[in-house]
Amino acid sequence: MTAFAALPFLPDAVIFDMDGLMIDSERVSIACWSQAAQELALPFPAGFWLRMVGLGDRDCERLLLQTVTAEQVAALFARCHDLYEARTQQGLPLRPGILEILQLLHEHGVPRAVATSTRQPRASRKLAAAGLLPFFEVVVTSSDVAHPKPAPDIYLLAAQKLGKDPARCLALEDSPAGIRAAVGAGMTAIQVPDLVHPDEELRALGHRIVDSLLDARALLMPLLPVTGAR
Repeated sequence: MTAFAALPFLPDAVIFDMDGLMIDSERVSIACWSQAAQELALPFPAGFWLRMVGLGDRDCERLLLQTVTAEQVAALFARCHDLYEARTQQGLPLRPGILEILQLLHEHGVPRAVATSTRQPRASRKLAAAGLLPFFEVVVTSSDVAHPKPAPDIYLLAAQKLGKDPARCLALEDSPAGIRAAVGAGMTAIQVPDLVHPDEELRALGHRIVDSLLDARALLMPLLPVTGAR
């Protein structure tokens, strides 16, 4: 692992994004958007779909409306939804290191929550299908807040539901929108980039950026008590 700044404290809770961080779903989502647009003969340029990574439905809709009509957006959402549901029912792979970090936190009794831009009930279905739902005490989605990421509302609500001070929470994210939300909530944030890598403006936020969840786990290890010592 590359040398990263040590975490300043053992977090009272760790809050996880879902898509692109725990579940390798962003590539599937982009493929479904692209296929739906092609089927509907809608004119989106290459690379457009990366702009939607980490955003909630309303922000995605606003982006789409810059290119096509409201009627076309509705048709695109409906077709993409059908394609994505079919793919998720087949099962989506996990991101490397997610089970290792969740098991570590579980063993040490560190509370865990999900804060995702995916709406309910899809979020819970995806977590359950991936076998991840039992690891979390709280699941907060964009259905639960007025303002999704990059607003901090999702992270603030997750901390509230866990009964923890946001300043004592660690947030794990892959997307720029998610990092802005976590930092805006006053949390210590670690970014594990997937499809979208941080630019200089995002790096200026001062959060930690690592290559994998295994690196994030390694940052937590020195803060946790040794178990099984004899």
